[in-house]
Amino acid sequence: MPKIIRFHETGGADVLRVEDLPLTEPGEGEVRLKVEAIGLNRAEVMFREGQYLESPELPSRLGYEASGIIDAVGPGAHGVHIGDRISTVPSFAIGKYGVYGESAIVPAYAVASYPENLSAVEGTAIWMQYMTAFGALIDFGRLKKEDAVLITAASSSVGLAASQITKATGALAIATTRGGDKKQFLLDAGADHVIVTDEQDLAETVVTLTSGNGANFIFDPVGGPLLEKLADAAATGATIFEYGALSSEPTPFPLFSSLAKGLTVRGYTLLEIARDPEAFVRGKSYVYDGLQSGALKPIIDRTFPLEAIADAHRYMESNQQKGKIVVTV
Repeated sequence: MPKIIRFHETGGADVLRVEDLPLTEPGEGEVRLKVEAIGLNRAEVMFREGQYLESPELPSRLGYEASGIIDAVGPGAHGVHIGDRISTVPSFAIGKYGVYGESAIVPAYAVASYPENLSAVEGTAIWMQYMTAFGALIDFGRLKKEDAVLITAASSSVGLAASQITKATGALAIATTRGGDKKQFLLDAGADHVIVTDEQDLAETVVTLTSGNGANFIFDPVGGPLLEKLADAAATGATIFEYGALSSEPTPFPLFSSLAKGLTVRGYTLLEIARDPEAFVRGKSYVYDGLQSGALKPIIDRTFPLEAIADAHRYMESNQQKGKIVVTV
């Protein structure tokens, strides 16, 4: 029987259990994956805690990203075959189709091949981060080389993807970090400038770096009181993409900055792209081509074995990571 990760109550990382469960068969439009590696995402921590957009039905599986080999194909699953080397694209219910474990069943539409130059560990570290950044900056934002992008939580996998996509476009990538210990890493990872927010005034520094204009796009998963500072750093007509809620504090709307600058403050998640068939195809093509050319390159912070899944979650919650946390199976 395959080992599967589930939780029977919401809470801290210690609620995660490694259980031996019967191997199940894929249903209509589904495929089964022999999992090789699992990519961790902050959304899974929130789901485990019962604080996500989707509520778990207990006992619940979890997990959006896995790479591996298809070992069974359900009826009506088109364009996929046993033996295909694929990874999952987060576009499904995390509890129903959770991928944490040695075996996972997912919808056939939610799998994609990845370039041969990537390992299984790298292959599970691509779709959530690059599709999220692609949707905001490229598909909705129509990012241009003359634009400046302010990226918060920049050492996360999505933040790093946003920096790489910004650089691939030729635009200016400004990353933020609270402490100076990640500054050189972010510069090495592709950011043009790094603002250490514990030491520098965020808005003043952004305005200086952009010759007085401010940032045209702001890509933020934090929210909370930070939003007001981001609005101060924004250019006239800028768009602020809020794609997460890492702050536990209320998020006040920056009314006066929005009025003065004509700002757009936009809630956004990857599901907007995943649920639009044409945008989904555009995103997969953009990411695949970028990975194949080397313009996009997943950065792996650390790997954990499946049995240490709780430790992997605790490590993610520590905010020490510089890139993707991966669990190997």
